[in-house]
Amino acid sequence: MDDLRGRLRVGVIGGSRPDPAELAAAREVGRLIAGRGGILVCGGLGGVMEAASRGTREANGLAVGILPGTDPAGANNFVDLPIATGLGTTRNSLVALNADVLIAIDGEYGTLSEIAFGLIYGKKVIGLGTWDIKGVVPARTPEEAVELAFRR
Repeated sequence: MDDLRGRLRVGVIGGSRPDPAELAAAREVGRLIAGRGGILVCGGLGGVMEAASRGTREANGLAVGILPGTDPAGANNFVDLPIATGLGTTRNSLVALNADVLIAIDGEYGTLSEIAFGLIYGKKVIGLGTWDIKGVVPARTPEEAVELAFRR
């Protein structure tokens, strides 16, 4: 078994109701993360989180979902390791804390809170069609976003 501790943990955060183009971007981001040996960390539910998890699964990667509820069965079908927290949206802090770098795709205020936590924790935050705020590194494509995530 390979040592998971040495692999980059990439948090993919974003909206629960994205449009089809954003879903496709999230799926590609998940696929590219897995293809580079990274571990996907997300909130484990639908929308961007599910699409990224699906892409990760398709590329035989590992998807971790940090859930707001108390039941691990609440995770989307593509999460390999669901972590129930019972913390509601407060779990957004744990998503940011447990990623080495974050990629934000689309999103509303929950995503904004994850971006803020990422910046507070000193993480690199990459934005793909999301909030345009100080500290977020913009990316134009899924490939660019993942390249920036893996660049140290």
